[in-house]
Amino acid sequence: MPWPLIKLMPKRTNFRFVRFAIFAAFLSIVAVAGSFVSMFTGGFRDNPIAVYQQAEGDPLARIGAVMGRGFNLGIDFKGGTSMEISAPQAINLGPLRSALTAMVHSDVEVQNFSDARRASVSFQTPGANPSVVVEQVKARIRQIVPNVEFGSVDAVSGKVSEELFAGGLMALGLAIVLMLIYIAFRFEFQFGVGAVFALFHDTILTLGLFSIFRIEFTLTIIAALLTIIGYSMNDTVVVFDRLRENLKKYKKMSLADVIDLSTNETLSRTMITSVTALLSAVALWAVGGETLRGFAIAMTFGIIIGTYSSIYVAAPAILLWHSRRGRGPNQETAPVAEAAT
Repeated sequence: MPWPLIKLMPKRTNFRFVRFAIFAAFLSIVAVAGSFVSMFTGGFRDNPIAVYQQAEGDPLARIGAVMGRGFNLGIDFKGGTSMEISAPQAINLGPLRSALTAMVHSDVEVQNFSDARRASVSFQTPGANPSVVVEQVKARIRQIVPNVEFGSVDAVSGKVSEELFAGGLMALGLAIVLMLIYIAFRFEFQFGVGAVFALFHDTILTLGLFSIFRIEFTLTIIAALLTIIGYSMNDTVVVFDRLRENLKKYKKMSLADVIDLSTNETLSRTMITSVTALLSAVALWAVGGETLRGFAIAMTFGIIIGTYSSIYVAAPAILLWHSRRGRGPNQETAPVAEAAT
């Protein structure tokens, strides 16, 4: 068997990606629209009009209430209580998490520190008297973990949680705007818009995945989304860099053929990078435990959809400008293989 595995990759491919750009664009538009609908209907489970009418406050607050139902928000965004516990022996997280979840009737976050004898427990405290819930949780922990000791107990209010959620969304929006500025300066404005299309596409579809399947949405998911934006942009820049070179080299070739040529020339690099990153994300999903499950799911899905968007969203989006370039009389549709030769 040849090694490294890159030798198994073909040296030259001649796929006509632009030929399927319209079909891919249709699929992407449907998926993005479905993701938005899911965010406003609680994962296709709620009536947004009824939620809006039942909510209190001004119209903006009511819209926020509708959007809040679109995700299975974790304690970071709903508010709750977090406490530290320690014991003379290693703490078994599985039974503790299951018992507390059944008790408080909501998701409970239980995770170890570097020391297996210490852990943090986070849970929601609904109602007018959260201190009663905290004492009940402590009593239940004493039954499960012998000789347990309690450390600091911190409460996260709903107001702080709303600010965290708004700050996370602002961070995502700011990252996309900064990427647009970077690509516009390095390449051209239409390249930047194509890259932003891809970033918007990847972010919305990942949010839609969490909304539809009601996967817990925490601050670690915001970190995963920012990582996906960086990964997708890195992949897109490689394609754009080769596209810019080929636009200067093949001045009489049609824009669609130049896009196909550039994508084929970077395809092996794109696939190898994506598979390598995907292996890491899948390994994290398999052995990372319950705490990192959402992060691993976001990374795995984001890498796959980011690779797709670099090929079928970012580069073909440049065609929307209908750029006209100098062409010879018989070079309107020059084949990719012939042009490369």
